[in-house]
Amino acid sequence: MKKFLIVVLSIFCFNNVFADKGYLGDFQDFLENNERKLKEYGVEGLVINICKEEKRMSKKWIEAECLDRPGGTWILNNKLKIKFYKDRNNIPWDGKPNFETMLYYGYVNHDDDQGFKSLGSKGSKQPYKFESDLREDKDVKKEIQETGMLSYLLYEDGKIVVDEITPKSRFGIIFDNNTAWTSASMGKSITSYVIGNAICEGYIDSVDTRLNDWPLIENSLYHDQKLIDLLNMAAGDQKYSKIDLTKGGKKWSKNPNRNTVKFHMEKGIFKNTKGKKSKSKYNYSNIVSNILINYVSFKSGENFQKLLDKIFISKAKVENPVSFKVMHSRSVQGKYKVDEKNDGAIRYSFNASRYDYLRIAKAMLDDWQNDTCTGKYLKTIYKNRIPKNDKHKDDNGSFFYAKSYAGQFYTDYPVSKDRAVMGMEGASGQSIIIDFEKGRIVTINSIHTNYNWNKIAISKFK
Repeated sequence: MKKFLIVVLSIFCFNNVFADKGYLGDFQDFLENNERKLKEYGVEGLVINICKEEKRMSKKWIEAECLDRPGGTWILNNKLKIKFYKDRNNIPWDGKPNFETMLYYGYVNHDDDQGFKSLGSKGSKQPYKFESDLREDKDVKKEIQETGMLSYLLYEDGKIVVDEITPKSRFGIIFDNNTAWTSASMGKSITSYVIGNAICEGYIDSVDTRLNDWPLIENSLYHDQKLIDLLNMAAGDQKYSKIDLTKGGKKWSKNPNRNTVKFHMEKGIFKNTKGKKSKSKYNYSNIVSNILINYVSFKSGENFQKLLDKIFISKAKVENPVSFKVMHSRSVQGKYKVDEKNDGAIRYSFNASRYDYLRIAKAMLDDWQNDTCTGKYLKTIYKNRIPKNDKHKDDNGSFFYAKSYAGQFYTDYPVSKDRAVMGMEGASGQSIIIDFEKGRIVTINSIHTNYNWNKIAISKFK
């Protein structure tokens, strides 16, 4: 087996010089540790029967003891065709990955989450139990069998009516009903929901509150700005940040998730930018969502955990643990000492299981329809939405298809006309869409965006 490991890694590394060798080794260990399951699940291409692959009575056939093993001798395939992408832990949205590539990046995506600390809530002792009235959706079934989609749930009229999960023969080795899967940028919308609840609990005055009481950002362009402008990605930071930061290198990474808010404001690109904001207009910026989740933590202080528990345990009634990622001294670029409570170390990145994403979306729907305080917050950010004015239009995800942005949610989809339909979207195809008027929700978890989002997601909201 050791010799086989060396062969596999040499094949991987020779053909893919930009691959992360640490992940390759971990992935190989994962495959070896689950060799029996891979065979049991019938995962095509990952394990092979050498007694069928090799010519009868050949040297390899005999060494595999095929003569004495009627069922054959199964080993891991050492010729997996994995395409690696430089400096990435996920597949580009326009990539065209094969199964092996998606499995590798699905594993990497999940394993990468383990390198961070977490801050969140345990599962409820009495999780919300969904009712089901299932019907077959041939389009969804086809996508789950052929693409990187892991989970699909359609909720309407108070029940789950379509429920599909990746089969064991596909990605079941890394994903099941209880897997805590990344939200990626869907966590921005969940951050907004946390802020809405914080306003209702009295920790923050309103969406018009000015961020002038937080020392961490007092020397940056974000100081004294209205909360709603940050929620709407209209903080006038386009000179310094697009999706990622506009500058990076040895001093700091362009990826804002590699360093704390304190670092970015005091040593990074936003140092001494107070009063230097540009025109307020939509500018999708990852750093803003990290500022937001850390601001609500600052405002709620020692009660932040209590706030999270009220949202996820008492209100959403999740079944499994849910959490935001937290940076620490070993995860940040430069490996400097991080005060995890005071340095703005929380990331908007959020993890939950497939049904718990639906539970959280249902909590939002219930708030809206029952006109609770948090429901009024959702209606307020919807009312204060701003145009995205994107040049590129595409019908394969909320990021490009929605016309407006409402407090970290996408909205104004062409198909839903003037209805209050709001969506969340994250890298690799994570998607949640809520129709607050018709009471319909679609939630999707995925390894890649290569499923037909138009057909199985937004089309449900016509």
